[in-house]
Amino acid sequence: MSRRAPGGVLRPQRLLHEATRDSARLRPPSGIGLDSPGVRMRMVERLRQLKLADDFVLSAFERVPRHRFVDSAFVPQAYEDTSLPIGHGQTISKPSVVARMLQLLAEAPGRLRGGAEVRLGRVLEIGTGCGYQAALLALLSERLTSVERIAALHHGAQARLSALKSELPLCSFQLLLADGSLGRLGVGPYDAIIAAAGGEAIPEAWLQHLAPGGRLVAPVARGAGGQRLMVVDRVRGAEGPQEWRLTECEGVSFVPLKSGVLV
Repeated sequence: MSRRAPGGVLRPQRLLHEATRDSARLRPPSGIGLDSPGVRMRMVERLRQLKLADDFVLSAFERVPRHRFVDSAFVPQAYEDTSLPIGHGQTISKPSVVARMLQLLAEAPGRLRGGAEVRLGRVLEIGTGCGYQAALLALLSERLTSVERIAALHHGAQARLSALKSELPLCSFQLLLADGSLGRLGVGPYDAIIAAAGGEAIPEAWLQHLAPGGRLVAPVARGAGGQRLMVVDRVRGAEGPQEWRLTECEGVSFVPLKSGVLV
């Protein structure tokens, strides 16, 4: 049994020990043990210790089995705070980075609130990848549209999310095989937009799909090969017209944003 500090919080040294033990697991990828409450909750507890997200966001991490979204060879590392390859030159992002980005969306001024129920509203995800972040979003949103340009990843995510829908109360979602850098990204406008790939600038199509009061979170290249996490809020200007307010956050590392559809 894990030792806990007063208040039920795992001690930092215990967290480090258990993270090391989790990463050393070499059991067959059957899900037995890997998806036990202890393993998944220790990942969530580490995110909570880092103060990256509140209980609203972390509730989704508690419920979505990350090991089911990675290749069997990487299942033993599924609950480490690391990015993992998913094929086709793409990766599943580190849980800490995903938590940070989802928390930024959750803190948007236009976030929907209704009694005890709090949701992100209508969400657009650019870069479905393996579908893990989409599954998290589908627990936090009113409606989700996710766009992927690589057909193999699109179909794989569709299968995983369809299977998960019978187990978790996912919102209504639509997965599109399309170029995420272009327009026609489902039926907008969207209250929240999140991107899993970064280019030299935020595409104009994304800005035009953002609803008044909405927030966009995406990586953007910032010289010398580095990227910064950018937050864009669509707000009403002093004279009435809508304008976009940009906030630059910490450095991140994402795959580059590319055009075209690979079938």
